[in-house]
Amino acid sequence: MPSAISNGARIRTNTPAENAYNALDAANRNIATRQLRLSTGKRINSAADDVAGYITSRALQARNGTLKAALNAVGDASNVANIAQDGLDNINSLVTQIKDSASAAASGALATDEKVALAKAAFRLTQQIQTVVDSTVFGGQQLLAGGFSAEFVIGSNAANTLLTLNVDLTTGNTDFNVASNNFDVNSTSSGFAGVTGLNLQSLNSVSTSDLGVFSNANIQTTLTSLASALNNVNKVASYLGGVTNRLNSQEDALKSQITNYNAAISRIEDADVAKEQLELVRSQFLQQASLTSLSQANAAPSSFLQLLR
Repeated sequence: MPSAISNGARIRTNTPAENAYNALDAANRNIATRQLRLSTGKRINSAADDVAGYITSRALQARNGTLKAALNAVGDASNVANIAQDGLDNINSLVTQIKDSASAAASGALATDEKVALAKAAFRLTQQIQTVVDSTVFGGQQLLAGGFSAEFVIGSNAANTLLTLNVDLTTGNTDFNVASNNFDVNSTSSGFAGVTGLNLQSLNSVSTSDLGVFSNANIQTTLTSLASALNNVNKVASYLGGVTNRLNSQEDALKSQITNYNAAISRIEDADVAKEQLELVRSQFLQQASLTSLSQANAAPSSFLQLLR
C-alpha cells in the first residue's frame, strides 16, 4: 500500500513520484484487463484470472462436449429407428395386400384363372417386399435382413462412464416377442416373418393345374399364416416405436442439460459488460490522475535546486 511520504527536500529519492508511477502502472494494468474482457466477452481468459473458476469452467466444457456428442449419437439412433420403421410400414402394407389377394381367392365365385392371376399379382408384391428389405440401409448395413445390431452412446454418468442404447434388429432379439424377424422372402428354413412354413415364393408356383397355397385345402392355412406374419411385422415395429420414444425423451433431456451447462459456464466465465465498462472508466480516470500527479511530483525536486544558487 503506498504511503504519503514527501522525503522533505531530498532530490536523490523522489518517493511521491514513485508512488504516482506505481499507481499509474496499476491503472494501466487494470485498463488492459478490462479492455481484454470487453473485447473477448470473457471474465476468465487465463487460469490467473480465477484459479477455481478456471478449473470449474473447463470441467463443465468437457462435460458439455460429451453431451453434444451424445446428442449426435441419439440423432443417429433415431435415424436408424425411423428408417427401419418406414421399411416395416411398407412391408405391412404389402403383406396386407397379399392377404387381401388370398382372401379374394378364397371366394368360391372365382374361377381358377382368376385365382392364378391373384397369386401372380401377389408374387409381384412379394418381390417388392424383398426390394424394401434390400434397400432399407443405414451406414452401409441392411436394417431388416435380420443381422443389424449397434450400440449408440446416449450420455455419461458422474464417473464419465458411457451410457449406451442397443438397437437390436437381429433375428434372435427376444424383445420383438417374435420367434424370428426374418423378412427374407427367399427364406425357406424359418419362414417369412417368423411364421414357420410360410414361403412367399409359393405364390409363384400357383398354376391352373395346381393352385397350391390358394387351393381350397390350403387357403385357410395361407390366410392364417399371412395374418401371423402381419402381426409379427407389427411387433417389430412396436419395438422400434418404444426405442424411438426413449430416444426422443433422451434428446429432450440432453438438450436441456446442454443449455444448463452453457448457462453455468457463462455465469462463471463470461464478463459482465456493464460492470467491466464501469471499471474501465474508473481506471481511465485514475490513469489521468496518476499522470498529473507524476508530472507534479517530478517537477517538485527542481524547485529545491533554487537553494543552491
